[in-house]
Amino acid sequence: MRFGRLFWKFFFAFWLALLLAGVGVGSAVWWHQQKERERIEAERDPLLNGGPRVTLALSAAASVLAHGGLPALRDLVAEWRGERMPRMFVVDEAGREVFGREVGVDLVADARAKATSDDPRRPARLASTPDGQRLLLFVPQVPGERFEPRHDLPPGMGPRPGEPPRGGRPPFDRHGPLPPNPWVPITTGLIASVVFSALLAWYLARPIRNLRWAFGAVANGQLETRVGPLMGARRDEIADLGGDFDRMAQQIQNLIGAQRRLLHDVSHELRSPLARLQAAIGLARQDPAKLEATLDRIEREAVRLDELVGQLLTIARLDAGTRDSRSEPVELFDLAAAIADDARFEAHTRGRELTFTGEGEAEGEMRVELVQRAFENVIRNAVKYTAEGTVVEVRASAADGRFVLTVADRGPGVPEADLTAIFEPFYRSPAGQSAGGFGLGLAIARRAVEAHGGRIAASNRPDGGLVMEIVLPFGPAAAAQKMP
Repeated sequence: MRFGRLFWKFFFAFWLALLLAGVGVGSAVWWHQQKERERIEAERDPLLNGGPRVTLALSAAASVLAHGGLPALRDLVAEWRGERMPRMFVVDEAGREVFGREVGVDLVADARAKATSDDPRRPARLASTPDGQRLLLFVPQVPGERFEPRHDLPPGMGPRPGEPPRGGRPPFDRHGPLPPNPWVPITTGLIASVVFSALLAWYLARPIRNLRWAFGAVANGQLETRVGPLMGARRDEIADLGGDFDRMAQQIQNLIGAQRRLLHDVSHELRSPLARLQAAIGLARQDPAKLEATLDRIEREAVRLDELVGQLLTIARLDAGTRDSRSEPVELFDLAAAIADDARFEAHTRGRELTFTGEGEAEGEMRVELVQRAFENVIRNAVKYTAEGTVVEVRASAADGRFVLTVADRGPGVPEADLTAIFEPFYRSPAGQSAGGFGLGLAIARRAVEAHGGRIAASNRPDGGLVMEIVLPFGPAAAAQKMP
């Protein structure tokens, strides 16, 4: 399976949309969490830890302090640290923490206020040493600390704040990642999807609208319409389609132009013999004594009209691609030699000579009538235009599955600018205007040769005259090149 340029554009656009949507959702969640953290920090008051275990720890610490003093309490706190008990602060009446740890003034004030309450579960306690010193005992709530029940420890025992638990669920970080509002990622993803969908729709719809406009313009007869300039620097299958449309429009414009020129030339060519016919009929009515000569004139003009109409029908069939004859086996060397022999007789009557050289074999399945018409038109055209007393040289050769027929005369030649135009219907070079004819012979020859996948070309001889070259494929190589 071959992936085109449009596929890769869709592929990268899709992943870019996903990436930007992910970045947008992540940024929105981060922003939401930051705002939530700021709100919590702004609303946070000094917090004390409470609960049955803290109450039990405070009572035990107060009892130890009353009987053993500060040294005994220091030993107890150290022992609790090993047992992962809550961290306890001991503050004297001056507000100093007796173990040298830092503690906030607001937290001390809050603990001192709660220590004087009557609630037996209060999170702070006032205790006295044996020498009568009053100390404040309290356990602060550490951010991220949450005591969960343990099934493998006695009640009231648990992990020390900040250390991983030895069983049960992990501690819950109160100020860790907070669950965002579900509408935040949904809205962000929706906006990113809408934006990229709109951009992709615009990217695809714009050239399609241009193509639609161009089709409508051509349908309305504006054959000069082209969409290539509207595509800009675009390089994908849609741009290729635009190029195909331009080539189609150019071909249609050429065909319509050729048809109009053909109709104009046909009307011009028919007007002259019809006018002569009308004149001959008028003379016959005016002078019955000249009826015989007038009838001869009418007959000549009728034959001329019949020949013109026949050639026009041949060109029309070739342009339409219709097969009015079946393909038959033909030996091209023998066919060219036979036509050259017939043309040699005509050349002798005009005081000219014709020679034919060529030996070999070139047999293929072809529409013999068309090939014969092409060879005859080219050879007889050379006999017509070559100078009196000169020789028309006809050469045939074959190589690599191609038959080449070359016809060289000693006529006036054709201007270099007209070497292609002579194959158009009704074209006659200025040097050959006096030779008669309709200017359809070479047009029929070109269409007949191209119908078999061949080509025909003209060139001037350096020492005067014209050289026509016909190239026809034959044998197995010809089947794929024939016109359907």
